[in-house]
Amino acid sequence: MRRIIGAVFQSLDGVMQAPGGPSEDPTGGFDQGGWQFKFPDPAADETLGPLLDGDYDLLLGRRTYDIFAAFWPYVEGDEAAIGEAFTRAGKYVLTRGSQPLEWENSHRLSSIDNVASLKAGEGPELRIWGSSTIYPGLLAAGLIDRLVLMTYPLTLGKGKRLFGDGTPPGALNMVDHKVTPAGTVVATYEPAGPIPTEAPAQPAPSTSAREAERQRKMKDGSW
Repeated sequence: MRRIIGAVFQSLDGVMQAPGGPSEDPTGGFDQGGWQFKFPDPAADETLGPLLDGDYDLLLGRRTYDIFAAFWPYVEGDEAAIGEAFTRAGKYVLTRGSQPLEWENSHRLSSIDNVASLKAGEGPELRIWGSSTIYPGLLAAGLIDRLVLMTYPLTLGKGKRLFGDGTPPGALNMVDHKVTPAGTVVATYEPAGPIPTEAPAQPAPSTSAREAERQRKMKDGSW
């Protein structure tokens, strides 16, 4: 059984689109590309070490795959080692399309069921970077083992979010956290099953006439 670990850079309002550069992903008119680099945070960067070390494969959405394939095989300097590691790794791309996957060691997955079969097999951890669109389906299928969320102290207003349409209700356990001097919150979560159906000390509902009127308006759609 393989573990699936998601690593996410996001804003306080949950936007994770295009942290790396202005031209990375302007989909939907997003004009704040490269926002992460405007908030340099060495303490947050230290979190990346364990996520980039060791043996792993990559699980990616098709657009993140395209971004990575056009950048990481060609990068030089301090980040060349990351590019070499990403090139060596198996890259599993969850996509409904039939576009060529020309970066070496790339494999197409056409459905969440394919991801489940991959996870059930033998091999190194599967690590997700970017790829906002694949999270709701993976969470709904119970395939995510851990989320590492790096939340930067800014709001972006619009853009792709980790918890987008189709994200199921569910509980999460925080297993690690820190707040850097620059204000980035690095929190690690693991899924913890469904939301409890009842709170231990849930207050009794109001029996006032005003509450009865409010409930009536909600029922007929006039509230």
